[in-house]
Amino acid sequence: MRKIYSTNLTESQYEAILAIIGDKRKRNHTLKEIFDAILYLLKTGCQWRMLPSEFPDWRLVYYYFSKWRDEGVFDQINRELHGKIRKQRGRAPSPSVGIIDSQSVKTTRVGGQERGWDGGKKIKGRKRHIVVDTQGYLLSVKVHTANRHDSKMGFEVLEAMKYDFSRMKKIYADGGYRGELIENVNDKLGYEMEITLRSDKGTEFKPLPKRWIVERTFSWFENFRRLAKDYEYCIKSSEAMITLAFIAIMLNNIIFK
Repeated sequence: MRKIYSTNLTESQYEAILAIIGDKRKRNHTLKEIFDAILYLLKTGCQWRMLPSEFPDWRLVYYYFSKWRDEGVFDQINRELHGKIRKQRGRAPSPSVGIIDSQSVKTTRVGGQERGWDGGKKIKGRKRHIVVDTQGYLLSVKVHTANRHDSKMGFEVLEAMKYDFSRMKKIYADGGYRGELIENVNDKLGYEMEITLRSDKGTEFKPLPKRWIVERTFSWFENFRRLAKDYEYCIKSSEAMITLAFIAIMLNNIIFK
């Protein structure tokens, strides 16, 4: 009998994903088993080769992970679920406000593509650049070497979502995004950028308007051990793991009828 893990999809969650993918071809292993294995790895942080025997062979699971990663399936699922959860909360499916920020994380000794030294955070590894809506859910993600400045890479992560959210008008950011980026974003993407700075006068900590949302989002990563460090060799895999984390979060918050 197959062991039931807390990360396993419910039938209603799986049906929602299947409706997005649209693939009902018969297989020796169902796509639910594949998804369950990927979500287990994301949550526990285990190696691919150390997936429990209750799941399909790790090579098959990784095959589907890399296939869906390269074909943009995870991005498609994230967008569909994002629209669904916003509608359930009485909001328009497409957001009009985004919040951008980055997080520097260490990579492993094995390394991989695009690694660098973040002199400010004293971290050797990569940066996770994300844009979220006012609910904290993912709109866009780019992973890159940690020595690239936010003002240089911010445009890329914003440009990546240009055609996905037609109502987008305003982007909130911190002081690291000041400079010519503001004009570039306005001229080329049509977004207004508002920079929120922390006051040096106050001694008491106060969360900045809108800025606390993306900071809370980064704290959600702590619920997934695979995201505790950047374990991925390929930056596309790093971005896919982050997208999968939001898929898991939204699946647990959407009410399925």
